[in-house]
Amino acid sequence: MNAVDPVALRKSRLKLLLVASIFAAPFVLAMVLTLAGWQPTAKGNGLPVRPQRNFAQEQVPIHLADGNTWAWRDSEPRLTLVALPGPDCAARCYGALTAMAKARVMLNRNQSRLRLLYVGTPPADARQREGMANYWKIGEDVGGKLAPWRPGEPDSVGALLVESDGTALASYPAGFDASGLLQDMQKVIK
Repeated sequence: MNAVDPVALRKSRLKLLLVASIFAAPFVLAMVLTLAGWQPTAKGNGLPVRPQRNFAQEQVPIHLADGNTWAWRDSEPRLTLVALPGPDCAARCYGALTAMAKARVMLNRNQSRLRLLYVGTPPADARQREGMANYWKIGEDVGGKLAPWRPGEPDSVGALLVESDGTALASYPAGFDASGLLQDMQKVIK
């Protein structure tokens, strides 16, 4: 029979426990943090849409100016930026819409992965309407289901960022920062 050295056996068991604890420590720490209620946060500039909404499943009809209906569920992986104007969209509203269109252009090679949808009455100024037609699809919210995100102040605009499956990700109330919107879009459009 081989004699086993009890000191060597104890040392090898301690080494094994040390190696196992090194691998188990992150899992234990994650469990403790989760049970304590801590959640990691990614700072976004928009407000999360709560409760989560899926416009494709809820059948939110948007009738486009060309007679078609907006397809929330896109055939390609493209997000939709929905602009929702307040009453009497004029110069300030148009400026925000222009900043949103510029944010799309700033996505460079990924700009084709974002659709722009304007839901409401276009600005009264004919030149502004013509300028919008270059970037925006213009539609009407038939059932008024997007009303909770529409600003009440005149000459203002709010926005919603919607995934390609129709799920609303974030809302941007009137007065939002277009550069913050661009940062959020760069995070989700890759």
